[in-house]
Amino acid sequence: MIPFRPELSDYPLVFSDEVAEAIASGAPIVALESNVITHGLPYPHNAATARKVEQAVRDGGAVPATIGIEDGSILVGMTDEDIERFASTPGIPKVSSRDLPIVLARGGKGATTVASSVAIAELAGIAFFASAGIGGVHRGAQTTMDISSDLIQFTRSKVAVICAGAKSILDLGLTMEFLETRCVPLVTYGCDEFPAFYCRTSGIRSPHRIDDERSIARAVDAHWSLGGRGSFLIATPIAQQDAIDNEEVDTVIAHAAAAEREGVRGNALTKYMMRAVDQATEGRAALANASVLISTAALAGRLATAHTRLYSEDLFAGTDPWDGQR
Repeated sequence: MIPFRPELSDYPLVFSDEVAEAIASGAPIVALESNVITHGLPYPHNAATARKVEQAVRDGGAVPATIGIEDGSILVGMTDEDIERFASTPGIPKVSSRDLPIVLARGGKGATTVASSVAIAELAGIAFFASAGIGGVHRGAQTTMDISSDLIQFTRSKVAVICAGAKSILDLGLTMEFLETRCVPLVTYGCDEFPAFYCRTSGIRSPHRIDDERSIARAVDAHWSLGGRGSFLIATPIAQQDAIDNEEVDTVIAHAAAAEREGVRGNALTKYMMRAVDQATEGRAALANASVLISTAALAGRLATAHTRLYSEDLFAGTDPWDGQR
């Protein structure tokens, strides 16, 4: 493991050898969250899925950088041994960007979420991040103010985020409104509608569809070159054969009121709903989750590769698309 260069950060980022070499050579890199290892499938399926996700990034031409917290340091790129340790250790807490300084100060382990992974990716100089699905505005947020920290972090960190949209248990309409109001660019790849994680469609039309990876790379670059200070979202739907029918998910969501009557709120409600969807689909939701993780990672690898090529071509032509942006 190679420590991050101190002149670029006062906090201990520890790069894996593979990621350090990729940075030194200018190779494309895709950041990944570790929350899917610790809070997803049971062991050893979680470790196997994490390795498949990393391989999908490599198949796309990029280097995976799974992010985690351990012993007061930020791991940027996990070794196979790191993945095995995180996958087999019970009780590792989920660490969002709000929790990051406290967990680091205490010196324990932590699994990064979308929000904290995006924040760390920017700190490490990694421009692309892949996740199965992002958080959003929760149903009833008009009274609960329950809005995912993912959305807030997207307004702060200059990272391209590749995902399969957001879960249907959220208020997808208000989520899209939030992104529009906060000027967070969103394009869809391979679909006309904003995808809904397990489901290919949401009924909400995408503001822009771009199916050409090079064009998306140019759009990402243009966003930051024009002074954009936040993320750029690219949403792509789950594979048709792995998708879950919208009506099945809607039936489970219709029972959310029962959960609220039982006093289930906030993050607990999300866990309750996801567990209910998995039970209602007899485990197909868990398989869909793994499918989405792999497909978004593969697209992220291709997009990071396209962006690196674009950057190299611009440098060769005598212009630097990142001039003044770092």
